[in-house]
Amino acid sequence: MGRAGKALKQVLRQYSITQNQLAVTMGIDRSNVSRWVNGSRDPSAEAVAEIKDALTRIQTSASEDFVRWFLYEPPSEPEPEEEPKPEPSVEVKSD
Repeated sequence: MGRAGKALKQVLRQYSITQNQLAVTMGIDRSNVSRWVNGSRDPSAEAVAEIKDALTRIQTSASEDFVRWFLYEPPSEPEPEEEPKPEPSVEVKSD
Protein backbone atom coordinates (compact mmCIF):
# COMPACT_ATOMS: atom_id res chain seq x y z
CA MET A 1 0.00 0.00 0.00
CA GLY A 2 1.32 3.43 -0.91
CA ARG A 3 1.78 6.33 1.47
CA ALA A 4 -1.38 8.06 0.27
CA GLY A 5 -3.48 4.97 0.94
CA LYS A 6 -2.00 4.49 4.41
CA ALA A 7 -2.51 8.16 5.27
CA LEU A 8 -6.08 8.08 3.95
CA LYS A 9 -6.93 4.88 5.81
CA GLN A 10 -5.65 6.34 9.09
CA VAL A 11 -7.47 9.66 8.60
CA LEU A 12 -10.77 7.97 7.82
CA ARG A 13 -10.41 5.78 10.90
CA GLN A 14 -9.26 8.53 13.25
CA TYR A 15 -11.93 11.06 12.21
CA SER A 16 -14.75 8.51 11.72
CA ILE A 17 -15.21 9.53 8.10
CA THR A 18 -16.77 6.85 5.94
CA GLN A 19 -15.49 5.91 2.52
CA ASN A 20 -18.92 6.77 1.18
CA GLN A 21 -18.85 10.23 2.79
CA LEU A 22 -15.50 10.98 1.17
CA ALA A 23 -16.64 9.60 -2.20
CA VAL A 24 -19.82 11.69 -2.20
CA THR A 25 -17.87 14.81 -1.24
CA MET A 26 -15.40 14.12 -4.07
CA GLY A 27 -18.16 13.24 -6.55
CA ILE A 28 -16.69 9.81 -7.31
CA ASP A 29 -17.70 6.19 -6.85
CA ARG A 30 -17.02 4.68 -3.43
CA SER A 31 -15.17 1.77 -5.02
CA ASN A 32 -12.34 4.15 -5.94
CA VAL A 33 -11.93 5.18 -2.31
CA SER A 34 -12.07 1.53 -1.28
CA ARG A 35 -9.26 0.64 -3.70
CA TRP A 36 -7.07 3.43 -2.28
CA VAL A 37 -7.74 2.45 1.33
CA ASN A 38 -7.21 -1.27 0.71
CA GLY A 39 -4.02 -0.65 -1.23
CA SER A 40 -5.08 -2.28 -4.48
CA ARG A 41 -4.61 1.06 -6.25
CA ASP A 42 -2.74 4.26 -5.49
CA PRO A 43 -4.52 7.58 -6.10
CA SER A 44 -3.08 9.76 -8.84
CA ALA A 45 -1.44 13.07 -7.92
CA GLU A 46 -4.61 14.81 -9.06
CA ALA A 47 -6.73 12.52 -6.88
CA VAL A 48 -4.51 13.23 -3.85
CA ALA A 49 -5.22 16.95 -4.29
CA GLU A 50 -8.94 16.19 -4.60
CA ILE A 51 -8.83 14.02 -1.46
CA LYS A 52 -7.21 16.89 0.43
CA ASP A 53 -9.87 19.34 -0.79
CA ALA A 54 -12.71 16.96 0.08
CA LEU A 55 -11.30 16.31 3.55
CA THR A 56 -11.04 20.08 4.08
CA ARG A 57 -14.76 20.38 3.34
CA ILE A 58 -15.55 17.53 5.74
CA GLN A 59 -13.14 18.41 8.57
CA THR A 60 -10.14 20.70 8.26
CA SER A 61 -7.99 18.85 10.78
CA ALA A 62 -8.51 15.59 8.87
CA SER A 63 -7.14 17.28 5.76
CA GLU A 64 -4.14 18.62 7.66
CA ASP A 65 -3.34 15.19 9.10
CA PHE A 66 -3.72 13.57 5.67
CA VAL A 67 -1.18 15.96 4.17
CA ARG A 68 1.20 15.60 7.12
CA TRP A 69 1.06 11.79 7.08
CA PHE A 70 1.30 11.60 3.30
CA LEU A 71 4.18 14.04 2.83
CA TYR A 72 6.16 14.05 6.04
CA GLU A 73 5.51 11.33 8.58
CA PRO A 74 3.53 8.24 7.68
CA PRO A 75 1.10 7.11 10.39
CA SER A 76 2.40 4.32 12.54
CA GLU A 77 0.84 0.95 11.99
CA PRO A 78 -1.43 -0.03 14.86
CA GLU A 79 -0.13 -2.93 16.85
CA PRO A 80 -2.12 -6.10 16.18
CA GLU A 81 -4.27 -6.95 19.12
CA GLU A 82 -3.30 -10.14 20.85
CA GLU A 83 -6.03 -12.53 21.75
CA PRO A 84 -6.23 -13.11 25.48
CA LYS A 85 -4.63 -16.37 26.50
CA PRO A 86 -6.88 -18.74 28.40
CA GLU A 87 -6.12 -19.13 32.05
CA PRO A 88 -4.72 -22.57 32.85
CA SER A 89 -7.21 -24.72 34.66
CA VAL A 90 -6.33 -25.75 38.16
CA GLU A 91 -7.67 -28.91 39.64
CA VAL A 92 -8.38 -28.90 43.33
CA LYS A 93 -8.20 -32.32 44.94
CA SER A 94 -10.10 -32.98 48.09
CA ASP A 95 -9.14 -35.78 50.44
